[in-house]
Amino acid sequence: MEKRFYRIITHNDMDGVVSAALCSYALKIKRVYFTSPSAVSRGIISINERDVVCDLPYPLVCGLWFDHHEGNLEELKLRGISLEEIKGRFDLKPSCSRVVFEFFQEDGVSFPLYLEETVKETDVVDGFLYSSIEDWRKETPGKLLDNSIKASDSDLKEKQAYLRYLVPLLRDHPLEEVVKDERVKKRIEKYKLEEEKMLRLIEQDAHFLPFDTEKELVVIDLSRHNRRPWVIKQLVSLIYPEALAVIEIFPVFEREIKTTNFGISMSLTVKAKNSVSKDIGEIMRQLNIGDGHKGAAGGFVKARSKVEMLKKKEEVLKRIYELWKAQM
Repeated sequence: MEKRFYRIITHNDMDGVVSAALCSYALKIKRVYFTSPSAVSRGIISINERDVVCDLPYPLVCGLWFDHHEGNLEELKLRGISLEEIKGRFDLKPSCSRVVFEFFQEDGVSFPLYLEETVKETDVVDGFLYSSIEDWRKETPGKLLDNSIKASDSDLKEKQAYLRYLVPLLRDHPLEEVVKDERVKKRIEKYKLEEEKMLRLIEQDAHFLPFDTEKELVVIDLSRHNRRPWVIKQLVSLIYPEALAVIEIFPVFEREIKTTNFGISMSLTVKAKNSVSKDIGEIMRQLNIGDGHKGAAGGFVKARSKVEMLKKKEEVLKRIYELWKAQM
């Protein structure tokens, strides 16, 4: 099987990196390219039959496809593509890594025990399987690796280089050893400093909607900034522990120029994960602005002027709240 494929194209997050490490082990592939779901959806990346695609939307063509996002499955149905036509596997698992692991294990690949443990930690991080805020804040090897990936980079090239560095490291070593690597440790410490800045920013830009009397949805409105600040939305729980979900509004840039368009990213908090039954992805789909998981989703809204942007932002937030309250 390994002779047929020469490259892994995967999501630029922890789940994508671990998925790539598993594919690299199973298929003996060293070449890896990291990208975002939107880049695949827009068809701006050349993908062919010799590529293995992980944790991303299904492209026009590929050799093997692995994914676990419900929204990507819905997109296949809209395109009239049956899962039976696709080589690889789709399954609603906590992580794409789990999908990849089980596929190759059933195909006869004997993974080292440490890779099975890495997949378990990836399930927790990507599936957000935390029992409490305290559980989420624990510095487990998986959480530390995720933090190192989230640390900011000067440019895309630097990020790609770090993610590529991680693939053989994760493939060949236990996660506990990976997070002791000097390059990884430096990025973990860098993230800690950046997290402190994020908390200050949240204090400045976060608020509840005026009609949200039960204070369930926290809005972090970053649209005033001339550069998009980087914020980990779940940090909201440290300031507003009563919140059930967080909505991030952020400016959209084209060729480094700020536009009047804006993006929306929404996710459930740890508290909501264990107390309510909501589907954030369904809210985005009903609004026809985006897609995602039950616990996290995102969207994009176009506006031709600042006045229209302010109006649409108000309308979208109101509709999100209404759809949220309508869900049982």
